[in-house]
Amino acid sequence: MKKLFCLVIAMMSVAAVSAQALPDVQVENAQGKMISTRSLVNGKPLIISYWSIACKPCIQELNAINDQLEEWREEADFDVVAVSVDDVRLKATAKAKAAAMGWDFTCIYDANQALKRAMNVSLTPQSFVVDAEGNIIFSHSGYTPGSEVVLLEKVLEISEK
Repeated sequence: MKKLFCLVIAMMSVAAVSAQALPDVQVENAQGKMISTRSLVNGKPLIISYWSIACKPCIQELNAINDQLEEWREEADFDVVAVSVDDVRLKATAKAKAAAMGWDFTCIYDANQALKRAMNVSLTPQSFVVDAEGNIIFSHSGYTPGSEVVLLEKVLEISEK
């Protein structure tokens, strides 16, 4: 029994230090062009936030990020990507919603939800922080006002390294 416990602890510690890479999946950008998600990694940290048009907390989180983005970018050089998981029937509505919100970041559309599955996203909002090499270093589910600051803190942590 003691050996099994030690094995489980050892496996957990390995899992904790190994980072998962951002999957390479084809998604649609705001202009309707298919792009690789790996092309979003450009040598600086990245906040990825999953959303849908029916998710009020998602919109609140993205609005909160957008409201503070200019100030945050004075502290660190990073990008933000909003990933719509609305299906093909709602993709046009999602594009219109994103445009109407005036978000100052990249919006991509995962209508077939391949990226959502590849990143094991089950509920929205779900946010990730990705380092400059494309490794996922942090994940957070749900949104309460102020919790977006945790994303900035994680970006600052990896920007200092």
